[in-house]
Amino acid sequence: MQATPHAVSLPVSVIIPVRNEARNLPRCLESLRGAGEIYVIDSGSTDETADIACSFGAKVMQFDYHGGWPKKRQWAMDTLPLAYDWILLLDADEVLTPESVKEIRQAVQDPGYDGYYFALRMYFLGRVLRHGDANFYTSARLLRRGKARFECRVKDQDASMCDMEVHERVVVEGRTARLQNPLVHHNVNSLSRYIVKHDEYSNWEARVWLEGESGHRDMPPSLFGTQAQRRRWLKKNCLSLPGSPFLFFLYKYFFRMGFLDGVPGLIYCGFQGIQLFHTKAKIFELHTIGD
Repeated sequence: MQATPHAVSLPVSVIIPVRNEARNLPRCLESLRGAGEIYVIDSGSTDETADIACSFGAKVMQFDYHGGWPKKRQWAMDTLPLAYDWILLLDADEVLTPESVKEIRQAVQDPGYDGYYFALRMYFLGRVLRHGDANFYTSARLLRRGKARFECRVKDQDASMCDMEVHERVVVEGRTARLQNPLVHHNVNSLSRYIVKHDEYSNWEARVWLEGESGHRDMPPSLFGTQAQRRRWLKKNCLSLPGSPFLFFLYKYFFRMGFLDGVPGLIYCGFQGIQLFHTKAKIFELHTIGD
């Protein structure tokens, strides 16, 4: 569907992957007023997601995933007739602040960089999480067109493993920098929805960790590497420890002071440990089936 002509104050092509995001999408799109163009990549939503996107002048595209590679965001970057030199990747539960809009507008004028990272300001159950490693820098989200791609950590994927990139990182060919103003990330509005999504994520993670180092060619785990590499190193080495899901919870909740975020912090750190348990259980399941 064609977007209604409007004054462009943010000269970027925005890509937003969605599936049944009617609750989150209006808040996201409202923060993108003035964007050059917005593509909402849907996966057969059964709620009002597509209608809401159209009401904001976004272009709605359907993506039907049957497994394999590429997934939703890489497919969009490869396939869509993007009109601008810069691509902004957002999720429907993320929001740009006026300060981040201004910073993006300045960043895309700099010819010396090809990608930018955002910090996340995470809201979970209505509260900003400030501890428990809840706030971190995302994969590069503001990208010069033709200079970035998602790493493919495992090619043998199926529809049970989520139709969009989960923890694959964007690899940028060129210089990158960090933006100062964060993305506002509304992580959960429904714990039931959160649990369903992370069930798909643990399917993916189990397959990735069975692949071993071959699935980390672009960004191998490293204790002394980037933030993303350190997180991978910690998770990789934590997986082999007895009781690692509980140890992971203790690390998040006490050592990283998640307890300072009250009950939402307890639930968030608990779910982090539970997801690691699910991943380990599914690795065992895959080993058992393989044997």
